[in-house]
Amino acid sequence: MQLTIERAALLKALGHVQSVVERRNTIPILSNVLLSADRETMALSATDLDMEIIDETPGRVDAPGQITAPAHTLYEIVRKLPEGSEVELRYTGEDPRLTVSAGRSRFNLPVLPAGDFPVMSSDGLSSRISIDTGDLIRLIDKTRFAISTEETRYYLNGLYLHTITEGGTTKLRAVATDGHRLALAEMIAPEGCAGAPGVIIPRKTIQEVRRLLEDAGESVEMQVSAQKVRFEFGRAALTSKVIDGSFPPYDRVIPRDNNRILVVDNALFAQAVDRVATISAEKGRSVKMAIEPGKVILTVRNMEAGQAVEEIEVDYDGEPFEIGFNARYLLDVTGQIHGESAQFRFADAASPTLVLDPADADVQYVLMPLRV
Repeated sequence: MQLTIERAALLKALGHVQSVVERRNTIPILSNVLLSADRETMALSATDLDMEIIDETPGRVDAPGQITAPAHTLYEIVRKLPEGSEVELRYTGEDPRLTVSAGRSRFNLPVLPAGDFPVMSSDGLSSRISIDTGDLIRLIDKTRFAISTEETRYYLNGLYLHTITEGGTTKLRAVATDGHRLALAEMIAPEGCAGAPGVIIPRKTIQEVRRLLEDAGESVEMQVSAQKVRFEFGRAALTSKVIDGSFPPYDRVIPRDNNRILVVDNALFAQAVDRVATISAEKGRSVKMAIEPGKVILTVRNMEAGQAVEEIEVDYDGEPFEIGFNARYLLDVTGQIHGESAQFRFADAASPTLVLDPADADVQYVLMPLRV
C-alpha cells in the first residue's frame, strides 16, 4: 500500500474515527485503525465492537492495499505535522511496519493484519430516513444531559429515539432519564420513520454522533433496526449496536395536572442558583426554593461552609410552599431553555415538577424534588 494525502484531509478523517478507540484495550487490533487505499480514495475505519466509524478522504494512490496501525499514535503524528504538508503512507510486505513521511519527518509504526480487523455488518437496517442536521442536533442537545451513567439500570444508559402519534400527527421523539430527571424533545417525523422500531442509542454513540454532526452537511441519513442504528454524514458513517432492553413507560411520570405555575427569567434564575450552590456540599447540592407570591427565596445550607440566601422576582400568585432540588439538575435544565423565561409547574413539595420552555413547545423536562 502506498499513497499520498493532504495533511488536513487525513487529520480530519482520523479525528472522526480515532475517538471511538478506547485508550486501554485487551484486544490489540481494537487499538488500531484500518487503512484501506483503493483508486483515488482512502477509507479509515475504527471500532470498539459495539460501534464502528468509517470515513473516506481523497488521496493519490500509487499502490492499493490494506493495513492497520495504532489509531491514537497515528492521529498525534499527523496532528503535529506542519500545516499544508503532504503525508505519504507506505506499507510493503518487506518491512513489517507502516512508514509515515512528511517533509523531513519519518515515522515507522507497528502494524497488524487487515484480515484480523472486525467489521460490523449492516444487515437488517430499515429504509433510509433523511433528517435535517439542525433538527437532529436539537433532539440530542436538549436531552442527552439526562442520560443515566449508572450501569445497574443499563436500559437508561442511552437516548430513546422513537415515533409517537398524537392528534393524527406522527412525531420523532427523543427521551432520556436517570430516574431523578427526565428530558423530552420532539419534532415532526421525517419521511421513512413509519414502522421504524424505537431504539435506545448508547450514551457513547450519542456523543460520537453529536461530534460528527459538526462536520455534516444539511441533512443526515439514518437507518434503524431492532439491533442496530446507522448514521451517514456525507463521506463518514457510524454504525452502532443499540441497547437490548425496554425503555420504561416514561409518560407515566410526566405530570399532567400540576396547577401551581411559576414563570421566572431563565438567565437570572440560573445565575442565582449557581451563586447559592457555591457553598453546597458536592454530594447533596440541594437548593431550597421558598416560593411565595411574586418571589422565590433560594437557600443553601452547608454545615461546614455556611449559608447562602438569594431572593428573585417571579410571576407567581398561588399559595406559598417550599420545595428542594439538586442544583446541578436545575442548571442542566435551565441551560437548555433558549427562551427568556422558564415555566415551572408544581403540584406539591413531594411530587415531580414539570419545567417548560415557553419559546419551544416541543420540549419538556421533569425534575424529582429533594427533601429539604
